[in-house]
Amino acid sequence: MNYNQLFSSFQNQQIMVALIGAGQFGETFIRQCRRISGIQISFVCDLQPERARAALLAAGYDNSAFVSVGSNEEAATALNNGQIMITSDYRLISGLALDCVVEATGSPEAAAQVGQITLMSGFHLVMITKEADIVVGPYLHKLAKAAGRHVTPAHGDQPSLLIALLSWAEVLGMKVIGAGKSSEYDFVFDLEAEQVSWRGRTEQVQNLSDIWELSGSVGNAVQRREVALSAFPKRTVPDLCEMGIVCNHTGLMPAAAAFHAPHARVTELCDIFASQEAGGILTTTPFIDVFNCMRRTDEQSFGGGVFIIVDTEKNDSWEILREKGISVSEDGKRALLYNPSHLLGLEAAVSIMSTVWLDKPTGNQDIRHNVDLHARASRDWSAGEVLLITDNHHHEIDGLLAELNPAAHAGENGPLPYYMAAENRLRVDVKKGQLITTDMVIPPEESTLWKLRRQMEADNTDTVSSQ
Repeated sequence: MNYNQLFSSFQNQQIMVALIGAGQFGETFIRQCRRISGIQISFVCDLQPERARAALLAAGYDNSAFVSVGSNEEAATALNNGQIMITSDYRLISGLALDCVVEATGSPEAAAQVGQITLMSGFHLVMITKEADIVVGPYLHKLAKAAGRHVTPAHGDQPSLLIALLSWAEVLGMKVIGAGKSSEYDFVFDLEAEQVSWRGRTEQVQNLSDIWELSGSVGNAVQRREVALSAFPKRTVPDLCEMGIVCNHTGLMPAAAAFHAPHARVTELCDIFASQEAGGILTTTPFIDVFNCMRRTDEQSFGGGVFIIVDTEKNDSWEILREKGISVSEDGKRALLYNPSHLLGLEAAVSIMSTVWLDKPTGNQDIRHNVDLHARASRDWSAGEVLLITDNHHHEIDGLLAELNPAAHAGENGPLPYYMAAENRLRVDVKKGQLITTDMVIPPEESTLWKLRRQMEADNTDTVSSQ
């Protein structure tokens, strides 16, 4: 695909963009957009305006290029003067001459609020906060369609990257057996020192070389690795959340509610992610799953990358490709294709240009409410305790396990989506192993996320087509 040709007829047009959230993603996005002639960041909102200011200065903007605003009048004046607006109030986007809003708050509640006002204001929405998307994404797509606008995932983040890889394979007539991603952080092996490092943490693992090779029964080998590496976390909530969004866009379903998440080297994926009849670990295909990448210190990272596994259909072409380094299963029936790079905000502009200029978001055309991210207690909880997010980077609640289940109404006593439970107080005692349901939690007095989900369920939103 030649991107210059794709967008060449629009290069004299400026896309006016608002960014809500100047954190890690937002900062990389600002830096890259500074280099793109067709995109003008006009509005940067953050609860800490000094963080927005620092991000603009780090991207090379001069102090005179931006101004703090606190009212609609000040915002309109800044826009007319060609200055970038800095504020802590996202509501000031209403009434501005914008094309697109990039929501990057990282907060499920704030993301729902930003999504709603963006679509009500008639702008396209780039939704970065997956924690809101997995709860109300299908409904936001429906609201966007009614307004003649789009909601799109951001290229550079895993959902859009995996949807792109899947659609590429479909266009080429490949039969996809399954898809997924690597968990965010690699398991780095130092075989000589018998040490494994993960996210800056190092543990001694005896007889490390015994689990490095995939030998004997695949299932047994995967189990031995899980036991040997049990000191490390095996799953993270963001992995389930991101792949749940892909399920809603593509119709693929999780291989297991909490994924298998095997520890695997990249070259082993075709043999591990195979049916049990073929010697692998799967009971159903096609599938979505996650793996924990095992690699040596001198090997390329796969952290956060995405992959698909395709059926070779006894085509001799794949044997030629195997000789050229493409990973093919030992029986020659499956092949691995992947994108190992996860570039945060550096690629997000592709989604903006495609959505605004081409009227084509980088998600799928049909969005279905196929799955929900639910929460299951991993310890006993007492009435009155608050389900607090304890890991602000991964947005995880200590004491709750996440799982992807077929879509279900939360209703009055149905399973409650993970991020509707977050930050709320328990009404009753909850035993370890119980699924969190709506009646177990005291609902917040005011919540856009809860309101949109209620509307989505009352509306019975299932399929949303942007065609």
